[in-house]
Amino acid sequence: MELIEKIKAITNEKNIYMNEPMSKHTTFKTGGPADIFVVPETKQEILELLKLDIPKTIIGNGSNLLVKDGGIRGIVIKIATNNYEVKDNIIIADAGTMIAKLSNVAYQNELSGLEFACGIPGTLGGALVMNAGAYGGEIGNIVIETQVADDVGNILTIKNHEFGYRSSIFQRKNYVILEAKLRLIHGDKEQIRMQMDSNIQARKLKQPIDKPSAGSTFKRPKDNFAAKLIQDAGLKGFSIGDAMVSDLHSGFVVNKGNATSKEILTLIKYVQDKVNAEYGVMLEPEIRIIGEE
Repeated sequence: MELIEKIKAITNEKNIYMNEPMSKHTTFKTGGPADIFVVPETKQEILELLKLDIPKTIIGNGSNLLVKDGGIRGIVIKIATNNYEVKDNIIIADAGTMIAKLSNVAYQNELSGLEFACGIPGTLGGALVMNAGAYGGEIGNIVIETQVADDVGNILTIKNHEFGYRSSIFQRKNYVILEAKLRLIHGDKEQIRMQMDSNIQARKLKQPIDKPSAGSTFKRPKDNFAAKLIQDAGLKGFSIGDAMVSDLHSGFVVNKGNATSKEILTLIKYVQDKVNAEYGVMLEPEIRIIGEE
C-alpha cells in the first residue's frame, strides 16, 4: 500500500485503478487485469510515475495491442495527454493525441500530409512507435523531432528516428514518447478533404471495422502480401473459438464477440504455421503482444 500512496501523491486518486481489466483498454476487447492502471493528466505526472521502482508498461489507445489473459503485473501507464498547437505548417502535439484527430486538425488548417491517418484509431505516440501508415503515407515521413523520457524520467529530444517498415527506434529503446513535432505542407483544403473521404471509404469497404481487432495482424512479407497468402491457404473466415480470420480482409484477426486472448494467439500461430507450411513464408505479427498467460 506504500506504493499506492506514492502514486496518489503524484496524480489524483480518480486516475488510479486497481485490478483493471485490460479488455477495457484494447481495441481487441480482450486481456486480463493490470495490477495498477494509471492515467496521468500531465507530462510531469508521467515523469514522476516513471521514477517509481516497479515494473512499468506504457500504452496508448491499445489499438495495436494484445494483452494476454493473465494480465499485467506492476503498473500500466496510459499516455492520454492530448494538447496540440499549430504554427504555420508545423503541428506540435502530445503523444496521447489521437492521430485521426490530428489529421482533421491538419485539414482545418489547410495542411497536407496527414490524410493517410484519418481513420487510424491510435494515438500519435503509438503511431510513432509502429511507424504507422496507410494509403501511401506514414508518420515517419513527416515527423521532425520527438520529445521522450527515459525509464527514470529524464527528458530527451530525438531527431534521428531510424524509421523502417512498421518499425522505429522506439521499439529498440526504452523511451516513453511525450510529444512530437510534425512538418506538413500547405495544400488545397478541398483536395485534402477529398483524399480523406476516399481513404475513409476505402477503409469501410475493405476492413472489418465492425468487429474488435488490432488492425492488420501481420506485417507485409517481402515481395508478397499477408492477406493473399492467408486467403490462398484457405483460412479466410477460419475460426478458433471466437477468434476469426476476417471474412472481409484475411490480414485481420478479429474478435467475433467473446474471444479470449489465448484463442487469438492460438489462431495467429495456426495461421503462421499453415502459411509457412504451404508457401515457406513465416508471417511476423504486426501487433504488440504483452502480459502473462
